[in-house]
Amino acid sequence: MIPLDKVKQIISTYETLEKELASGNIDKKNFVKKSKEYSSVGEVVAQARDYLGFKKEKEELKKIIEDKKSGNDMIELAKNELLQLSKKNEEDEKKLKIYLLPKDEADSKNAILEIRAGTGGLEASLFVADLYKMYEKVCLNKNWSLEIINLSKSEAGGFKEVILLVRGVNIYSFLKFESGVHRVQRVPATETQGRVHTSAATVAVLPEAEEVDVKINEKDLRIDVFRSSGPGGQSVNTTDSAVRITHLPTGIVVSQQDEKSQHKNRAKAIKILRSRIYEAEREKKDRERSRDRKKQIGSGDRSERIRTYNFPQSRVTDHRINLTLHNLGDFLSGDAFEELNENLRIRDQEIKLANLNQ
Repeated sequence: MIPLDKVKQIISTYETLEKELASGNIDKKNFVKKSKEYSSVGEVVAQARDYLGFKKEKEELKKIIEDKKSGNDMIELAKNELLQLSKKNEEDEKKLKIYLLPKDEADSKNAILEIRAGTGGLEASLFVADLYKMYEKVCLNKNWSLEIINLSKSEAGGFKEVILLVRGVNIYSFLKFESGVHRVQRVPATETQGRVHTSAATVAVLPEAEEVDVKINEKDLRIDVFRSSGPGGQSVNTTDSAVRITHLPTGIVVSQQDEKSQHKNRAKAIKILRSRIYEAEREKKDRERSRDRKKQIGSGDRSERIRTYNFPQSRVTDHRINLTLHNLGDFLSGDAFEELNENLRIRDQEIKLANLNQ
């Protein structure tokens, strides 16, 4: 049973935000923030209203069932309606409980998605390209905005590294489950014996940090500039446009050379640096306060092997929830991605609810 005052608060918050947004008296920054909050609470406001009305509807149906003047058909209809209403109330309660779970402050943020080639040489870099295309299609399907921060090309159309900024509503809450080691099993184009090779790529998902989240002092930075280089190491620019920024207190280093302008490279590098510092601080706090984080699906451990993409068998397996989908092509095209992500989110919520009830 959820305390009714909490359910009423959901409705009250929704109605207040609705009035504020309709008034037009909100500055641009607060409008974006409140719009995201309005969208989030809007997903459960119907359930909240139904949950509040359940007791009254239940009592009315019970009166019909217990009334001796009611005909058999009327009683049967009331019983069936009460059964359906009770089932819906259970579903509403579960959804509301999930909504009322302690929120990760980063869930509502945009996300920086970093994909890097791991073991497997050239084949690993080609797999990075496949993952990049997959996330690009997921963004397209969900009408998210995608900005390329950095593309570090390798030979044969692959990438050593891809860094993307994804913007939309509650992006981090959706993409955070992608952090970890992604393994691919397939026969490379250069393999003459038809043997299956195993390669890997690492995905890191960071919440986009804003200036209000992380203050960076110029005195804490060491900034080096150098000339951009291509896949083979050759210089591709005649000016020192590439930037390497070292954050001295943490030792975090970010290099950026995607733009021809040193100023633009510096701005992108600072954006990535701020998000990495923010994530490092979050991880430190989580280690200090949470014994259950390792149990959670979205723990973000980048060394954890989370998924295998097997091309010969056209399957993708997520090892955290032991789920296998036999439609690898649809998954890589972004069409089946939602199914796996939904299962990951449900499992994560089940663990959190279990921890909450302990």
